[in-house]
Amino acid sequence: MSIEGNKFSSASQDMHQLGIFEEAIISRHPAGSITSKAEFVVMNNCISQHFILGNDYLNIYGIDINKHKDRYFTIGEIKRQIFAFPLEKREITVIRQVKNVNKEILVSDQLSEAQISTKLELEMKEELIDILFQYREVYSSDNEPLAAIKGNEVDTILSVERPYPPVLRRSAYPASGRAREALESHINELMKLVFLRNVG
Repeated sequence: MSIEGNKFSSASQDMHQLGIFEEAIISRHPAGSITSKAEFVVMNNCISQHFILGNDYLNIYGIDINKHKDRYFTIGEIKRQIFAFPLEKREITVIRQVKNVNKEILVSDQLSEAQISTKLELEMKEELIDILFQYREVYSSDNEPLAAIKGNEVDTILSVERPYPPVLRRSAYPASGRAREALESHINELMKLVFLRNVG
């Protein structure tokens, strides 16, 4: 592009312009980059190898991208009136992951009351759930008794034959009917869970 009617000088020396060219300048920002057009004048008797545009350039044109979350610009000397840059429309790509139905059942049923530490990151929680799902056969489910796993039983023999242990030598105290019902209910519950088994 040619330029006419403008004169340029440097250190009292006239500069002979050849023309101008436009260049897009991009100011990076996390909320969205700002693209502005700049015009550079090409001189016949001046050679510039570098152009450095810093905060001075931004301040001259009222572009504030360093001190505020929102990006805006001003026009002229009126610094109080600001104009916001239009926000970029960013498309959100939703990636659907293939879910394991059995794993979802494990999380919703078996682990519904589990308390996982809040110090664990999301990836660490997912790894923990994967491990629990992988080795889910080592513990019982809601439909299985807690003593369903065979081979690790603890044999405890309750004997009522003499000589009695010191605890049984004490005189019996009368128990209320409510206490007897609670004890029977507790014993029946342990029988259902196969914690207590009849021998013989």
